[in-house]
Amino acid sequence: MIRQATTADLHAVEGIVTRAYTKYIARIGAPPGPMVDDYPARIAAGEVWVSGDPVRALIVLVDEPDHLLLDNIAVDPAAQGTGQGRILMAFADAEARRRGYSELRLYTHQTMVENIALYARLGWEETGRGVSVGLARVFFRKGLG
Repeated sequence: MIRQATTADLHAVEGIVTRAYTKYIARIGAPPGPMVDDYPARIAAGEVWVSGDPVRALIVLVDEPDHLLLDNIAVDPAAQGTGQGRILMAFADAEARRRGYSELRLYTHQTMVENIALYARLGWEETGRGVSVGLARVFFRKGLG
């Protein structure tokens, strides 16, 4: 079951993000962007969705003028391999369509090579690479045809 996060989910959301992204700190040389995000504000804005009972995964979706931005997706390492990530990716597709978008976008750090390969396997198209807010990023799009 996927539902919009509430303030009661804040501790779970922040814990999942910490557990999911800590392994990248040494690789990047700094905490990844999702680790420094303002989750109380994201939850208040209705941008965070969670799955599991207890919560095991989350996705952050942000409305942009011409696309839906998949800003973050994180699965608790203890729940990885259970399909939570793919379920949330399918939810993002459906949610973008429901909101009237024809395109999803996302970005990831250039050193997160496993994520880059996963997005390509899931039909995302790499649109470029560059530095954004001081981080080396790979940008992707997915048309919803």
